[in-house]
Amino acid sequence: MELLKIFIKIFKICSTIFLIYPFNLYASSEEEKYKYLDLFGQVFDRVRSSYVEEVSDQELIEKAIDGMLSGLDPHSGYMNEDVWKEMQMDTKGKFGGLGIEITMEEGFVKVIAPIEDTPAYEAGILAGDYIIQIDDTPVFGLTLNEAVELMRGEKGETIKITISRENTEPFELVIVRDFIKIRSVKSEIVDNVGYLRITSFNEQTEKGLKDAIKKIQSKNKINIIGYVLDVRSNPGGLLTQAVKVTDIFLERGEIVSTRGRDKKDIRRYRAKKSDVTNGKPLVVLIDGGSASAAEIVAGALQDHRRAIIVGTQSFGKGSVQTIMPFQVSNSDNLTGIRLTTARYYTPSGESIQGKGITPDIEIQQGEFESFDYRRFAESDLKDSLDKENKDLESNDENNEKELTIFEERLAKDYQLQRAIDLIRGVSLYRETTE
Repeated sequence: MELLKIFIKIFKICSTIFLIYPFNLYASSEEEKYKYLDLFGQVFDRVRSSYVEEVSDQELIEKAIDGMLSGLDPHSGYMNEDVWKEMQMDTKGKFGGLGIEITMEEGFVKVIAPIEDTPAYEAGILAGDYIIQIDDTPVFGLTLNEAVELMRGEKGETIKITISRENTEPFELVIVRDFIKIRSVKSEIVDNVGYLRITSFNEQTEKGLKDAIKKIQSKNKINIIGYVLDVRSNPGGLLTQAVKVTDIFLERGEIVSTRGRDKKDIRRYRAKKSDVTNGKPLVVLIDGGSASAAEIVAGALQDHRRAIIVGTQSFGKGSVQTIMPFQVSNSDNLTGIRLTTARYYTPSGESIQGKGITPDIEIQQGEFESFDYRRFAESDLKDSLDKENKDLESNDENNEKELTIFEERLAKDYQLQRAIDLIRGVSLYRETTE
């Protein structure tokens, strides 16, 4: 049985390179290890012959593989042929689904972050939400892969999920599935400040960020005084992209290190290129949905004092998952596993896992309330000589001005407004001290 051979191969890999030794699964002797494999064979045969419903050998072994991996930590798992194909599309920035990054916590699906401009984001799902039911199926007791399978579907199909949110009664959301193409980097210019938004770290991120900065710098009439890098609700992605993005803002120094089970198994990633922003003030925005690659960027820029970190405590996902492909004999299709093999450490040697990044300036999100305050000039006074012309000009301006989607969002984004104010302050301080 080819799948059984794959199970044994994965078992040996886990016992060799998994980050920690969980329980007493990894026996000290080869003899005892094979006793456990013999036990697995007995259980497999009993389930195969006595379970209330007939289950195929393939399904039993795939569930056994997934159970072995997901039982180690929330981020390890098995990818069957369909999941493997979808994962390949995911890292390229296009895939199908709801647009949500999730993990398992206390038996429920926890939202790390919704991905911007996706059905989940538009429906109002927030980082930290728990999904407790998918359609009519309770989530408690399911594996992460099983929960993901339930959320998959064809474009245009609806799904009903029940959300548990802090300080709120559980509520239902109906979401329409869609094909999701992620625009990894977005940019704007706000009051001479370059705003850079990274929604996830995929193969397009480094190029997208460089193009965005180049576009901002090409505005000859605008004197850019600094940048805001927004990685809020960014669930992470590729380690290589996190390193390359950080390198864009650093001249030199370590970006991140990864450390495996063996103390000697340390890999360090260092900055190799020059700072393309020429050292201009930088603020990084983070929140509870900033995870993994987003935390690597924030942690490195914070440790090197290259950026001021603003927002709230990040998620704390600081482990490395290695993707390993497997092929069933007599088939061209691949399956694979995600296996936790190392932890991330910031340049100062701090682990991100379970801790996250603490902002330099903690600012909770809220809405900025405008009181429509304005200054009065001579032309506003009664019987002013130019009052009539002034009123006509004012009416024309009000009729023509329409807020863009970004401007509407900015008006309600308290954290971003404070970040822009901070850039202005730092820039002004630099000017007065030079």
